[in-house]
Amino acid sequence: MLTNSRTILIEWGDCDPAGIVYFPQFFAHFDRCTFALFARAGIDIYAMKQSGEIAGIPMADTRCRFLASARYGDKVRVQSSVAEFRRASFDVEHRLIIDGELCVEGFETRIWCHYHPGDGKKLRAERIPHEIVEALSKDQP
Repeated sequence: MLTNSRTILIEWGDCDPAGIVYFPQFFAHFDRCTFALFARAGIDIYAMKQSGEIAGIPMADTRCRFLASARYGDKVRVQSSVAEFRRASFDVEHRLIIDGELCVEGFETRIWCHYHPGDGKKLRAERIPHEIVEALSKDQP
């Protein structure tokens, strides 16, 4: 499975007054890491949305498991990959690592969506195209 690794510097705006990452910030980082994973696979979700090929990949479920704190000034590495594909949804796993120690695991379930043909404001789940699954499933280079 394709894995993307991204290094992030924890900034003061990510933290509570004690200098520990405020937990919702992890979800924002993971969201950006998901789009970076798609980009690494050569998939530009933003361009696909602009062209009408897709409405988006909204989240249906998300959660985290916290094992250790991340703090202001930490350089963290986030490893992201798709763990499972289903017909119209997929699971992304994120592993946040500091100095070789796993600190946070993030999990997302996302839906492959198009706009409903009868109502352009409604979304509907559709089958994930084979070429998308293939691009995100390829072995590491």
